[in-house]
Amino acid sequence: MKAYFVSIKLAVKYVALLTYIVGFFCSLGVYAANSIEGVRLWSAPESTRVVFDLKQKPDYKYFSLKSPNRLVIDFSDSDSQVNFKKLLKNDQRIKKIRTSTPKNKHTKRIVLELENTFKLVVFPLAPTGQYGHRLVVELHDPKKPKRVIKPKQPEENRDVVIAIVAGHGGDDPGSIGYKGSYEKHVTLAIAKKLAALLNKKPGMKAVLIRTGDYFVRHDKKPRMARQNRADLLISIHADAFTSAQPNGASVLVQSARRANSEFTKVIANREKESQLLGGAGETIKHTQDDNLAVILADMTKEFTTKSSYEFATFVLKEMKKVTKLHKRKPVGLSLAVLTAPDIPSVLIETGFISNPKDEKNLNDPTHQQKLAKSITRAIENYFNRYPPKGTLIAANSARSHKVSRGESLSLIAQRYQVSLSSLKRANGLSSNVIRVGQVLTIPKSAH
Repeated sequence: MKAYFVSIKLAVKYVALLTYIVGFFCSLGVYAANSIEGVRLWSAPESTRVVFDLKQKPDYKYFSLKSPNRLVIDFSDSDSQVNFKKLLKNDQRIKKIRTSTPKNKHTKRIVLELENTFKLVVFPLAPTGQYGHRLVVELHDPKKPKRVIKPKQPEENRDVVIAIVAGHGGDDPGSIGYKGSYEKHVTLAIAKKLAALLNKKPGMKAVLIRTGDYFVRHDKKPRMARQNRADLLISIHADAFTSAQPNGASVLVQSARRANSEFTKVIANREKESQLLGGAGETIKHTQDDNLAVILADMTKEFTTKSSYEFATFVLKEMKKVTKLHKRKPVGLSLAVLTAPDIPSVLIETGFISNPKDEKNLNDPTHQQKLAKSITRAIENYFNRYPPKGTLIAANSARSHKVSRGESLSLIAQRYQVSLSSLKRANGLSSNVIRVGQVLTIPKSAH
């Protein structure tokens, strides 16, 4: 009986000791089911994105405070080993990121001290690719009054505008190379070299859609190009595959299926989307004739699709002089960045970053410059042949056109922005019939 009571006393002591040990480790934070494993930050011209990388799906709450401006985020049942003092890189919206002590000791509180009040967007992301669970915080500058985009007006000797998109950026690294290089860095380096070359050319102006390491939404890229009244959109990328064998460059254009889908959206809501339709936009917007609206929009889409494909052939012709081609003809794919129905657009895959040799070349500044020069030559050749009306290039260009297979007289008239009647008069034509290989004189302006 005595031995029985002794065993009970020992059991009670063991339970007390175990409770103490559990409590001790809990006080050190071992209890936390989740943890903040890293924090990444990117500054863009109009926003800042902060990404918290977490071990598990975040359970969180957040609120804002004023005087001074702060964003407070409470991560439930979480801990963190991140050194927040070393995180910021002179961000224009966040002065400081620090921890604070909440009432609930099982909560990790993070405080973002802000320069001003911003539009907040906070949302979790599930694991994908190389990333695990994340909580994304976006700070957007207050919206500026919307600037009305007027239809392009004829200008004398204006510059041809080329919008250049460096693919990926920010927390989207793009493809990762055989030796670990990021596509986003390669594309920005080539884009900047291309812009520098174009801006040295009389009559040309380059607009970089992304100027630093941040992400621009796909739907925003064509819109930014349109705001800058671009005559051409070029998106720079580097390809990748599951094996290291494929290599070489390609040029992609929007597939007919995607283009037709976008066209359908435009027609369905032409009042809202009329600015997407270029010079015909105002007519399409105000006409009561649905058939006329469809015809004008279809002509714009047809012109843009054909121009995109033709420019792509110019790029391939020049790029094959400096690098191997993976595809010798333009490839049609459904791509969000190429959806503008009024701006000829191409996506250039400069090589396979997943191929060791291509990756080495793509990270070589000398090779990057060669690629940029080849694209510049393609742009020059294309616009010397098809100069937009009112540009300096048009004023200095020989106005002639050699008819290619599949071209019609009306399409050529639209390309050069002249009337069909003036084009026929300049060439002594009594009908709309033309033949492949025929050289047409292009009048300087519609009569």
